[in-house]
Amino acid sequence: MSQGPHAWIPGRLDAFLTREQRRLPPEELGRFRVLVGTKLILLFVSLMNVVTGPLFSSAKWPVVFGLVMSVGWVSLLVFMRGRTSPRLPALLACGLFTASFSVLTYVVTTPGVTSPHESAPSAIALVPVLAVYLVGIRTGLLFTLVFCVNVGLLHPLYLSGFGTHHPIFLELHSWMNGVLDIIVLLLTWALSALFRSARDAANAAVRDRERKLASLLESTDDIVCSLDAQGRIVTINSAARRRFRDVYGREPRPGDSLAECASPELRDNWQKTLALVRQGQPFRREVAYPLANNEILDMDMSLNPILDEHGQGVGVTLFGRDIRERKRAEARLDELHRGLVEASRRAGMAEMATGVLHNVGNALNSVNVSASLVSEQLRGSRLRMLSRAVELMKEHTNDLPAFLSDDARGRQLPEYLASITQHLSQEHTTMHEEMQRLIRNMEHIKAVVTLQQEHARSRGQVEPISVVELIDDALRLHATSFERLGIRIQREYDELPQVLVDRHKLLQILVNLLTNARHALLESGRDAKLLALRVRKGDDERLRIEVSDNGVGITPEHMRRMFEHGFTTKKDGHGFGLHASALAAQEMDGRLSCDSAGQGEGATFTIELPLRSREMTG
Repeated sequence: MSQGPHAWIPGRLDAFLTREQRRLPPEELGRFRVLVGTKLILLFVSLMNVVTGPLFSSAKWPVVFGLVMSVGWVSLLVFMRGRTSPRLPALLACGLFTASFSVLTYVVTTPGVTSPHESAPSAIALVPVLAVYLVGIRTGLLFTLVFCVNVGLLHPLYLSGFGTHHPIFLELHSWMNGVLDIIVLLLTWALSALFRSARDAANAAVRDRERKLASLLESTDDIVCSLDAQGRIVTINSAARRRFRDVYGREPRPGDSLAECASPELRDNWQKTLALVRQGQPFRREVAYPLANNEILDMDMSLNPILDEHGQGVGVTLFGRDIRERKRAEARLDELHRGLVEASRRAGMAEMATGVLHNVGNALNSVNVSASLVSEQLRGSRLRMLSRAVELMKEHTNDLPAFLSDDARGRQLPEYLASITQHLSQEHTTMHEEMQRLIRNMEHIKAVVTLQQEHARSRGQVEPISVVELIDDALRLHATSFERLGIRIQREYDELPQVLVDRHKLLQILVNLLTNARHALLESGRDAKLLALRVRKGDDERLRIEVSDNGVGITPEHMRRMFEHGFTTKKDGHGFGLHASALAAQEMDGRLSCDSAGQGEGATFTIELPLRSREMTG
């Protein structure tokens, strides 16, 4: 990209300055550049006198004067390179310029000859302009007054031969020219002084803002620095210096490149990033730097372009924040989250275990009732009466026909045996029914325990399952209590293929929702308690499982907090179940939501999950 004169000329002048001088503040650097430019121009003029002097005059003084002045300007250029302040080189330059111009006016003029400065007022005006800019208003006035005395008083006297060639005031035009030169010099000094005062005031305001900005930047622990278009440091705060020292072992200085101590690969990436930022693309990334103590410095780094009035990138601002503490906090939070997930799993297992124990307990109650009935039947059985009848018949084995026809007891024996047989038949039927009921209850206990074992084994595994069957498994854990409370179950299931899901997590959510629905229906006091379960495919290709009840409902103020950890409306609740269920849904890339028309209007909890089947993933 081509550079204009405003960028090209300072670049050429900076070639005569040392690296330390180029790092000076803009005001001091500007004076050094003006000094270099002035010396180069006057050196060129002096060399032109050396070259062209013999062409226009046979006198030797132009060549000698040009050589002397050339040596003087070159010496000042060399002397200037060793200085960190432009004041002394500026004083010497102004003195040499004033002296050379004054000497020149006397060398090239003789009494009665027109002064050369009459045709070069612009050269005269250079003295106060340069003096005020380079050495200040007061010192500049001193050089201006010296020049005024020279051109307004001493030179006219010299032209008159100090009164020896003709009267001093004979040539009034020479005195008038001198007066005009003095007026021009003083007016030029005054204008330059006004400009210098305004410039100093503006610089003071800028420095004041810079001090305030520096104070602001130094008050933060974040890295803040600005870079030029080549990535060299312009300003940098103490936090950035400390971090640079921690990484590279030394403090950076203005003019240094931030990546000069880095590896070649990192320097290459850094230059590519700077190029993108200068084009107007902000950059932000987390980076890690190894420290000398074998620790890692994690930084959140952002780069933003500095644009000129034409929208061209002329620099970059860099902000960086030490995020090691945040990383540690995130690690602790992640650990807490894992603990919460584990607690959620344990809570879900406890919830299911409670359901298992509840169902097993109810079944055991039925088993106990059946066993008690069988025991009572056996204790009150007519079987002993049958034994007495058999013993009586054994006693009359030899005369059994006579006993049955002649003996009063024998004649009653057939009717007695028929009565006993009838009672034993009834006892058999009753005990058979109780034994069947006992077997069914035992099978129910076995099925519930087996269900719990199957889901415990599937923990953390994503597998293809039938959602409908899983819902029925969850209902089976609550079947006894639902039946006892008179809760009617309404199923509305769409035809869906098996989906890939974590069986344990989904069952945990379903058991928790069914438990909450049972509590809500119980507290409602309704006679017609209804629990509706719906499975359908949403328009967004997601699985939707809805658990609705016509229980106590949820108030709007409670709705906003339903899934907060620790929030509960039950006296004996811990406020963990719905929160754990919501976390479990999120871990399956889903969500758990709630909707209710208000108090006494029931509630609907909806589980949304990605509809991933074996065919889709295959």
